[in-house]
Amino acid sequence: MTNDQNSGPAHRELYALLHISPEASDEEIRRAYRQWAQVYHPDKYQAPRMKEIATENFQRICEAYEILTDENKRLIYDIYGMEGLKSGLELGPKLNQVEKIKEELERLRRQREQDNVTAHIQPSGSILATLSWPDFLDGDGIMQGMAMASEVESQISKRNSLSIGGNLAVNETAGGGAAVAVLRHQISPVSSLELMGSIGLQSLLGVQTSRQLSVHSTARMGLALSLKDGSINLSNTWTRQLSETANGTIELSLGPESSIDIGWRRKAENMAASGAIKIGTSSFGATARYTHKLSSKSHGRIAGTVGSHALALEIGGGRKISKFSTVRMLYSIGIQGIIWKLELHRGGQKLIVPKFVLKPYFLKHEKQKALENMEKTQSQVQEARAAAEKAQQLLQNVASRKRNRQEEKGGLVVTKALYGSLKAVSSSHNSEEMEHEWVSQVLDVTTPLNFLVDDSGQLKLHQGVKKSGIMGFCDPCPGEPKQLYVEYTYGSNIYEVTVDDYEELLIPQRGHEV
Repeated sequence: MTNDQNSGPAHRELYALLHISPEASDEEIRRAYRQWAQVYHPDKYQAPRMKEIATENFQRICEAYEILTDENKRLIYDIYGMEGLKSGLELGPKLNQVEKIKEELERLRRQREQDNVTAHIQPSGSILATLSWPDFLDGDGIMQGMAMASEVESQISKRNSLSIGGNLAVNETAGGGAAVAVLRHQISPVSSLELMGSIGLQSLLGVQTSRQLSVHSTARMGLALSLKDGSINLSNTWTRQLSETANGTIELSLGPESSIDIGWRRKAENMAASGAIKIGTSSFGATARYTHKLSSKSHGRIAGTVGSHALALEIGGGRKISKFSTVRMLYSIGIQGIIWKLELHRGGQKLIVPKFVLKPYFLKHEKQKALENMEKTQSQVQEARAAAEKAQQLLQNVASRKRNRQEEKGGLVVTKALYGSLKAVSSSHNSEEMEHEWVSQVLDVTTPLNFLVDDSGQLKLHQGVKKSGIMGFCDPCPGEPKQLYVEYTYGSNIYEVTVDDYEELLIPQRGHEV
């Protein structure tokens, strides 16, 4: 099930402009107004051009403040929007019945709460089918095994989340499964605690805590108790950022199967590489993997494994077949023979029916309609872009100061943020250079988001508020569904997240780690 991004809650532009929730109190509205007034008050600027830009935006802020701090005007705006205020509906008999207006607002509030519950449940899963060509040639079945995994994560409060998942695996002679539940609590911006329980093949109870030690370093410690034999396993992990795109990890495990793992990972815009060495009490192994993006939707991969129980070379690739689904085909050549793997990955915040591949005629027709719409709205978009760029100019100084402060203490720094049509956003953050046809349908909003980071190192964009109304934003493609892509750093780690136009954004979150 999925929602049409263009059918979100109406009449929320003024809330977006002041960067407040539609349920904001009068005090929160006044506080937001004072914050924006400090940036856009005309008296702060001497240059005629900057004073003109400030005056234009200050008038918008004052109008929003005047409407949202007047109880009657705010009620009318919430239901009828600016058209209702401009048309004099406040004089009509219907709007004198304040109780009816409040009943309608209460109905909308309950609907938003229900939508929030749906948005906070995030399902994901994978299916792995393993086929063996040698077995097939020998007259046996080609299917060697299958594995399935599924997880549902729910944000139960601002600092707490609950994940419930399970997995099943079968091969020619045996099978098994497990169920896992993890409760995560964010103790502070730099530390967290996890409680975990598992039943099945690996029945255990565990606790894990992590902490940001410095700008570039993170440590994690875990303790697990096996419910089968009572054994205890202690693990310690240290992660260090080696460069802007690379980090290294050392993990030490003490228990029945003691081991030391050393890993390295690097991710750039069009490639990802990783390597690891594991030395245990009874085994050793090393792995290396390289993935290269061939286009915005496809990638190639090569990996190798060598160790006391494995020797294999894996070659293959994958393609994104829909917004939430990816298919991969991999060939593995090793001591177990030649194995062909088919992987289907599904994940995201909604359950959807995968999109089918359109025939060339329909693709051409769809592209033509999009071009016609762009021509009709070209002048409107150019004016909106110019206004957004002017607004960003006045945000630049404060945004830079905030970014520098966050960098000094290893806090939240937005390194890249793009807002626009689904295809444009996907194309621009999955390739080094944006394809020419998408340039006009995406807007760089890195500066406004760095400005909106609060002193505690968090950024929140409210649920149900269209993002094009945020100061420094605009709608680069009217009529098209839009998304916001954000790439950010927090401490020594790199994160990225993509949200829909009316969806809440709350960062940083561990689930966004690359």
